[in-house]
Amino acid sequence: MKTITTLSDLRAARQLLHGSVGLVPTMGYLHEGHLSLIRRAKMECESVVVSIFVNPSQFGANEDLSKYPRDLKRDLNLMEPLGVDLVWNPTAEIVYPAGYQTWVEVESLTRPLEGAIRPAHFRGVTTIVTKLFNAVQPHKAYFGQKDAQQAAVIQQMIRDLNFPIEMEICPTTREADGLAMSSRNQYLQGADRPAAAILFKALSAAKSAYAGGERNAKNLRNIVQETLATEPRVQVQYVSCADYHTLSELDTVRGKSLLSLAVMVGKTRLIDNVTLE
Repeated sequence: MKTITTLSDLRAARQLLHGSVGLVPTMGYLHEGHLSLIRRAKMECESVVVSIFVNPSQFGANEDLSKYPRDLKRDLNLMEPLGVDLVWNPTAEIVYPAGYQTWVEVESLTRPLEGAIRPAHFRGVTTIVTKLFNAVQPHKAYFGQKDAQQAAVIQQMIRDLNFPIEMEICPTTREADGLAMSSRNQYLQGADRPAAAILFKALSAAKSAYAGGERNAKNLRNIVQETLATEPRVQVQYVSCADYHTLSELDTVRGKSLLSLAVMVGKTRLIDNVTLE
């Protein structure tokens, strides 16, 4: 496994990779969810590249960029047994050099949900992913279902910009109590950690109602809201029941849909979702 910082070194090393190349973009502080993406890439591709970069352009002014967890040595130790070929760990100055002024934006898909609360977030995501695609030139790229809106936005960008890349969206990896794995889970302090299990409990309650025949989207949202309301440590930012592809809010669930939420548990912001099919 080779760890590279500069763009010129990455390009030189990329030329030496043979066969199909899979890219797993990360912001580091890896957990089992990231590792599952790497294992999937290793199964499907002859070479695997992992990027580790805490992307400043996707953080808002009052968000957690400065305290976002970082531990490169730990990450490399976790990846070493998995057969990763290249790790690209650039600095912000390499990715966004002095005078940088070019951005990639997807329009309507970035406006609701996360985009309504974090207006500049997806511009940062689509720009860094475009730069990763251009630098690594993968055949496949691997993302997690937990960030469902992000996945939809990147899929749209791949189509619109004609990237010759196949995107794989992999299932959310969860803790034993259902909490979706996230690097931000380490922020959960004291009683906040067990309280966070209510997210998946709420989504599961609505999904069970759907399985039982409920198709009224408002009723499904209410089930999530009512379940979340039983946990006093949770403050709801949004609960959505939307078309899986357009993210437009639904009145009646028909076809594949996305049931998603964002909450504050204490001082920690968490998101999660399940699909209704």
